[in-house]
Amino acid sequence: MRDVLADLLQVWTAGGTAGVGTVVRTFHSAPRPAGASMVVAPDGSVSGSVSGGCVEGAVYDLAAEVTASGVPVLQRYGVTDENAFSVGLTCGGIIDIFVESVSRDSFQELGGVADDVENHRPVAVATVISHPDAARIGLRLVVHPEDVSGSVGSARADSAVTDDARGLLAAGVNTVLTYGTDGQRRGEGMEVFVASYAPRPRMLVFGAIDFAAAVARQGAFMGYRVTVCDARPVFATTSRFPTADEVVVDWPHRYLAEQAEADAIDGRTVICVLTHDPKFDVPLLETALRLPDVAFIGAMGSRRTDLDRRERLREVGLSDTELARLSSPIGLDIGARTPEETAVSIAAEIIAHRWGGTGRRLAESSGRIHHEEPVGSHVDPA
Repeated sequence: MRDVLADLLQVWTAGGTAGVGTVVRTFHSAPRPAGASMVVAPDGSVSGSVSGGCVEGAVYDLAAEVTASGVPVLQRYGVTDENAFSVGLTCGGIIDIFVESVSRDSFQELGGVADDVENHRPVAVATVISHPDAARIGLRLVVHPEDVSGSVGSARADSAVTDDARGLLAAGVNTVLTYGTDGQRRGEGMEVFVASYAPRPRMLVFGAIDFAAAVARQGAFMGYRVTVCDARPVFATTSRFPTADEVVVDWPHRYLAEQAEADAIDGRTVICVLTHDPKFDVPLLETALRLPDVAFIGAMGSRRTDLDRRERLREVGLSDTELARLSSPIGLDIGARTPEETAVSIAAEIIAHRWGGTGRRLAESSGRIHHEEPVGSHVDPA
């Protein structure tokens, strides 16, 4: 729901009621991941998507019904349904969508959740999507690392869901949890969807060059919180990098070390070194490649630059194992030439690395198109 939160908050703040459909479970080749949402405002306007266009019309109609009745609905769409082709889900996937009405009365904590997301504070929302007692469907907990508000129906259930939601929040995972009807660990009857709003993953772009501006735009487009860092104040300006969340004037290796010391670097962080200047990138890469938990480290440069840089890094003591973490020259071979094309190449490699993709043309491969989970870590896709 992160991508539609601003639109939903606008309706909520104005005292209106919106119909919200959220993908809570997917099977096979589903077009959107768990957590993807669609908001239907009181004036009938729509934001977001739950299926990339396949079942939007059916969910739109259901959202209008739920808004009028106030009764939430868990609906499955897929090729196994008798109406699958009538709603258009012909991709072979199956999706479960939870549709509810959201207003100040039904979701009092939404303003606080939106504020947490905006300010990069971790928060999870756990919502009952299935229960024999219809009165408990739609109840929710808002879970922070240190506190919790709301209820899913009982102290026992609240305790179980809170513990599990905090684990999912730490991993950045959206999923459905199953319990007994009163939160028993063993049993069935109650299903709870946990939406984890971990802070956006970071992309650190070092080197305030024209290629960096294009990479920053791609990073923002992919949902990263982008920082551009360069030691030269004449180049590192917000006017040159308007899509970056922050522009920092500092020596790159010093800034990265300070961020690591402040625990601002984690297993989802992407580092793009675009300086291809030894006085900047050797100490920076020495620092980066010794960090224990980073998603991706790539560096720009020619083949000759790469060979020279690797030799310099060996001279400062980096091992072959550490150097194996470096993707250099950065990017996939797509024939890119312009800064914008090169940024697409870099973004493509980051995505392939995250999901275990090969970089081959889909037309030349077979099997599943979508990979189930990121390689090495769980990342919130919504």
